[in-house]
Amino acid sequence: MDRTPPLRRTLDPLWILRELWREREVAAQLARHDVQATYRGSLLGALWILIQPLLSLAVYAFVFTVVFQPRAAVQEGGRFEFVLSLFAGMVIYNLFAEVVSRSPLLVVTKTSYVKNVVFPLQVLPLSALGTALVGFACGLVILLGAVLASRGALDAAVLWLPVALLPLLFLTLGVSWLLASLGVYLRDVQPAVRVVLQLLFFATPIVYGVEALPPEWQRVVWLNPLAAIVTNARAGLLHGAAPSWPSWAATLAFGLAVFGVGYTWFARTRKGFADVM
Repeated sequence: MDRTPPLRRTLDPLWILRELWREREVAAQLARHDVQATYRGSLLGALWILIQPLLSLAVYAFVFTVVFQPRAAVQEGGRFEFVLSLFAGMVIYNLFAEVVSRSPLLVVTKTSYVKNVVFPLQVLPLSALGTALVGFACGLVILLGAVLASRGALDAAVLWLPVALLPLLFLTLGVSWLLASLGVYLRDVQPAVRVVLQLLFFATPIVYGVEALPPEWQRVVWLNPLAAIVTNARAGLLHGAAPSWPSWAATLAFGLAVFGVGYTWFARTRKGFADVM
């Protein structure tokens, strides 16, 4: 018996959110297990979640304040301001990249779940996002601590961050559902995703500002939805500004579209997972 939901439902973001909310405990349990398994047996355990971004910030600070001064540092208002801008962009981008890089293997490595017809496979990307959010939260705490230490205060615009990141969450889940399904049928997906993520990193204004590019290249960069997401999130974190609402609305609409299409694709292809695996 085909239990695939009708198309009008799987393309409805509100219906998808209700379905995910109903399975939130399963997703939370899987995410918790992933975090524990990652650091089980290590001497410092879960402290590595804090140590890794802290070391990254220290390395960036040393390289860009001691070793050399890139031209972008002048535009950002100083070397350490450039370091904060770079680190903020990395923290936001890594949230997306961590989930997407894992997505092609989310289903392939869960054979027992696939054979269990009642297990909600659609929560696997949600659990991966939950795991990535733990690392993101630790990186964010370190970033805000560095901003506080360098400026003496945090701007109230930091509170815009959850709103600024909303398009990213929808986009990440939608892409993850697409790749999780494709990874079952096409084993070349994972190496291809790694290459795309490397290219996407440089197509996102993390180590440079969009305004530093020639006008024709600025238009190209803005075609990347991550460019607007990173810029809007960084505006609240570092520049005391609300998101640019036109670009935020455009990326939210795009993220919701990918969210619905990704879920629909996953729901309609999952019935063939067991046959392939």
